[in-house]
Amino acid sequence: MDKLDLSKIGQLEGEVLRREIRLLVEHLCDSENTMLNRSERERLIDEVLDETFGLGPLESLLKDPTISDILINGPKNVYVERRGKLEKTNVTFRDNEHLLQIIDRIISKVGRRVDETCPMVDARMPDGSRFNAIIPPLALDGPAVSIRRFGRNPLKLEDLLNLKALTPEMVMLLEGAIKARLNIIIAGGTGSGKTTLLNVLSSFIPNNERIVTIEDAAELQLQQEHVVRLETRPPNIEGKGAITATDLVRNALRMRPERIIIGECRGPEALDMLQAMNTGHEGSMTTLHANSPRDALARLETMIMMAGFELPLKAMRTQIASAVNLLIQANRLQGGVRRVTHITEVVGMEQDTIITQDIFRFEQDGVDEKGRAYGKFVATGVRPTFMPRLEARGIRLPPTIFRQRVMMEA
Repeated sequence: MDKLDLSKIGQLEGEVLRREIRLLVEHLCDSENTMLNRSERERLIDEVLDETFGLGPLESLLKDPTISDILINGPKNVYVERRGKLEKTNVTFRDNEHLLQIIDRIISKVGRRVDETCPMVDARMPDGSRFNAIIPPLALDGPAVSIRRFGRNPLKLEDLLNLKALTPEMVMLLEGAIKARLNIIIAGGTGSGKTTLLNVLSSFIPNNERIVTIEDAAELQLQQEHVVRLETRPPNIEGKGAITATDLVRNALRMRPERIIIGECRGPEALDMLQAMNTGHEGSMTTLHANSPRDALARLETMIMMAGFELPLKAMRTQIASAVNLLIQANRLQGGVRRVTHITEVVGMEQDTIITQDIFRFEQDGVDEKGRAYGKFVATGVRPTFMPRLEARGIRLPPTIFRQRVMMEA
């Protein structure tokens, strides 16, 4: 590292750079008489390159497509999740200082910072992965990092069907609902696949519509041409200049959007989002954390209260019932299996209660010998009340898809 001229390195191409560093490493190995074979020298070259221009020890993990989560608890404990199972790796950092240096390298690229005055940070990585770090004095055993991988090749609809996350009948209904501009909320727990599902479903939005996306850390990867991406901003070192999701939703309404997609609803922006859905911005979508469709509606009520308005319960529920058409529940079941467990219609209000009905659902039957949950997708026999709206848009679904039956074992 001392022998490298870092000022000239930025001017070299990747392959030329690699060749120069290889010559330097070989020269040093020969002059210091280190007993390294060819593969060990190659590994040393890779590590020098990663340390200088990449993310150090993280590079080997980020290159592995089978890893879905990287969890770092201090410099010596690095865990990964592969196919739903957590395992410890032999990757380590030199010390806390080394790990802090890598954290800083990641977040400085997206204009974020982390230090003792602001010891928590959320960011996105160049490949779209979600990054979170919390450092001492809040983290007692050294910096803690969580990386949720999205990968360079995000999952597509065919992948979800092959993994039996949902059935072709569910896809037909969701495609029709999105094209008919129904308002959809995707609910689920952490790591249940909400963002992946939102990415996949957004592919059904016609290419000629203007979409505005609002996120805390931009991770949606929409395929359409006409997309405006907005991202919130944390406060600066004086605690000023923060731009919240609520501010962005209000601004988005002045940008002539045809659809507003909020990466995740987690606070007072829920009220502005519902108002947008109720005032002509149909076809909007968002995700939120909840364990069931019923819980999702209760969470929406809680988030509206966060806006600080003393709304009567009935007025609040009427607003929700008229804005939201469809709830999709995604769950991560035992053994890391991800399933769309409910597709639920919000029918309307009856006195002070929001009425919902399940159209499709997944019923778990048990756990197999590998510890993975299994069950069946069933159609409840309910025909959604919004079908005339789909037909008015020229979307015709075969009536048999709603017939009460077991659609698929999974």
